[in-house]
Amino acid sequence: MLLFKKELLKNVFLPLRNFHFHPCAFSLNRYCLKPFQKFYSTLHNDTIYALSTAQGKAGIAIIRVSGPNASQAAIKMTSKQSIPRKATRKKITHPQTGEIIDHGLILWFPGPNSYTGEDIVEFHIHGGTSVVRGVLDALGCIENFRHAEAGEFTRRAFYNDKFDLTEIEGLADLLNAETEAQRKQALRQAQGGLKILYENWRKQLIENMAFLEAIIDFGEDENIEDGVLGQVTENIRILKNKIFEHLNDNRRGEILRDGIHVTILGPPNAGKSSFLNYLAKKRAAIVSPIPGTTRDVIEISLNFGGYPIIISDTAGLRPSNDVIEIEGISRAKDRIKTADIKILILSSLEIMNSIKCDNNYFSGINSIIRDTVDADTYLVLNKCDLIEHKSDLSKLKEISLKYISTNYIWCLSCLTGEGFDKFQKSFINSLKKKYDSSTSQVALITQARHREHLRGCLKALENFLVLNDDIVLAAEELRFATHALGKITGRVDVEEILGVIFQQFCIGK
Repeated sequence: MLLFKKELLKNVFLPLRNFHFHPCAFSLNRYCLKPFQKFYSTLHNDTIYALSTAQGKAGIAIIRVSGPNASQAAIKMTSKQSIPRKATRKKITHPQTGEIIDHGLILWFPGPNSYTGEDIVEFHIHGGTSVVRGVLDALGCIENFRHAEAGEFTRRAFYNDKFDLTEIEGLADLLNAETEAQRKQALRQAQGGLKILYENWRKQLIENMAFLEAIIDFGEDENIEDGVLGQVTENIRILKNKIFEHLNDNRRGEILRDGIHVTILGPPNAGKSSFLNYLAKKRAAIVSPIPGTTRDVIEISLNFGGYPIIISDTAGLRPSNDVIEIEGISRAKDRIKTADIKILILSSLEIMNSIKCDNNYFSGINSIIRDTVDADTYLVLNKCDLIEHKSDLSKLKEISLKYISTNYIWCLSCLTGEGFDKFQKSFINSLKKKYDSSTSQVALITQARHREHLRGCLKALENFLVLNDDIVLAAEELRFATHALGKITGRVDVEEILGVIFQQFCIGK
């Protein structure tokens, strides 16, 4: 591999350094991976196979075969000299013994019009464990056939230009999606949402880079410098602003992909654990009238209205001399700092009693929660079933908003469920408003590596705008920016990140 890369650098890339492309010809740069792809193909000229449906008993199982000799699998295991171009029911036999293994459908997808870009055969068989094992064992008896590694079908599709890296990551997210919102976001990316955006930006960079190359080579002789550099600078400034706006998304795509972290906080005995249990529809946390029952962070995952949330119950915030409780409060504060959404639970009964006794309930808790709440904190006044006069609920809200500035407030009861329907509907609407990727005109960033390379690209563009008086150095910054975008889509040598991406896939995909 090292020798190959040295030869590639010597014979392909170094000559390109002194070759200045016409703007239209710069599209050739997208094929810089072709020599490596050919090398990969010659190194992996064997045919792979794997079960592409889930393990275990099922009505149907699909075994996929891909590679230069894929057709031999169908010919040798059905005793036919050719493969029909339509789904055909056949007896599937062992290629050596001739023993019938099963009756099933054979599907033939000749390359390059297939998932991997190679010839593909699919065996649609009965999903019994013994049948699946029998077909896999039979395929293993064919020369130059081997079992596929995790994600190897999709890896071959990448090398054959069927997908770029963003589409593959979207496909992996689609396989792992557990909620409707995650599915929509992953499908959008798998269909090329990010690819189209980043390739368009990369094309703009290459075109502007070509103009700079023309100025460097022919500016003095051909008198083409006037106005061109200014136009390139303006183009890069516009592109820089687009990338900055794309990055300034509050990590919505990443949060939705990984799960929205929701933290419940508040003083002891306000009903935080009861609130968690009601949302989870099970006894996930211990509920007790004794203050300080919860000492550690209790975390559960929920599908809430189609959105993935990871909700945490935390220790009650109050001054304490108990060593264990102090540690619990410390962990609660750490979780609050990293939360995407905070839900503050207060007791309606305690607030009302403090009003009757002419005490300020909020002065006691403000010193504890002052640094943990903001305008986006969800304020829940629990135990509203204990308020005698329902007209007092409006007064409770009014008083609470004087001391806690928030855009969201609800009155409800974790005991009777009163007010919970209204809370859930409002909470889902706020999640949709904040995290629904379908409302965005472009696909959202979903991976930390995307953000890292986009920041590298943005930094290079900022350097360009500072260095544009030195055209040679400025052109080099554009090369850095183009390279950073290429790392996202896979238009450069990205072997070091392929393992991380493809390990997310199961065997047979």
